[in-house]
Amino acid sequence: MTNVLYLDENFSTTQLLTKEKPTIENHPDDKLHSALSLPENRERQGEGGLRTKGYFKQSYTEKPLITVVTVVYNGEEHLEQTIKSVIEQSYVNVEYIIVDGGSSDGTLDIIKKYEEQIDYWVSEPDEGIYDAMNKGISLSTGDYVNFMNADDWFEPKSLELVANSSLATNSRYIFGDLNRLGVDNKTEIHKGDLKTYHKYTPIGHQALFVAKDVLKKIPFDTKYRIMADYDSMVKLIKQNFTYIYINKPIATFRLGGVSTIDNYKDIERFKIQYENFGLTSALLGYLKGTKQPIIYALTSRLLRIKKKYE
Repeated sequence: MTNVLYLDENFSTTQLLTKEKPTIENHPDDKLHSALSLPENRERQGEGGLRTKGYFKQSYTEKPLITVVTVVYNGEEHLEQTIKSVIEQSYVNVEYIIVDGGSSDGTLDIIKKYEEQIDYWVSEPDEGIYDAMNKGISLSTGDYVNFMNADDWFEPKSLELVANSSLATNSRYIFGDLNRLGVDNKTEIHKGDLKTYHKYTPIGHQALFVAKDVLKKIPFDTKYRIMADYDSMVKLIKQNFTYIYINKPIATFRLGGVSTIDNYKDIERFKIQYENFGLTSALLGYLKGTKQPIIYALTSRLLRIKKKYE
């Protein structure tokens, strides 16, 4: 049996450690390959964490390993809150990975402040947020992987709730609801609802935990700049995997980031819906998403009439 080490019982990420390196498994049909560190990069600004000091994580029968990945670029304003929401969770088998895109502000100082509670961090230029998220998948060794943005945070005891839910069945993904915090500091709840996936992003990705072996087969498509998480969810749901829904907020999402202010997301959503559901569904989704209710209503009616007489 593996010797278990407890470096600090005050943090979720510094317990159930081992000095034994995990076995890395890759399969021919994987689109991403696992690794304990990224290949050398002459533009790298640094790397570190428990893993670089010879400490690793593994899964246990009653304590599945949950990996949380935070990707960040010049995120010093809220990053510390995000980190603390992970390392101060009540669940004790958490792997935390931070992928920084080569920040020029105080982001690296914050990461280094918590280096003893982070499993692995790396700072180097990337090709966008979804390239960084794919790096996070490759670096993960957990049973389930979650992506927690550097603007957002977990609710207390969320990871314990997710871990306990995973023991009930061999589900391929677990999701809950998401608090959405507006610029006016008012909060609304985004309910996780798979039935809406052909129209909207059905789950806030901060409240989604996907089996790592699934993510290696359907990683984020980097041709999308803003909506690759929606594309990934559509592909995930279409697989008809078993899942667990937790009917309560798992995390809080701060509105105002690039995904909520860039109109280009409507074009990307249209492309994703067109590829997966056809032109009619994509057109209706685009008109409704761009808030053109009259055109949307007329188009919907014409399509219903057309269908009636076909």
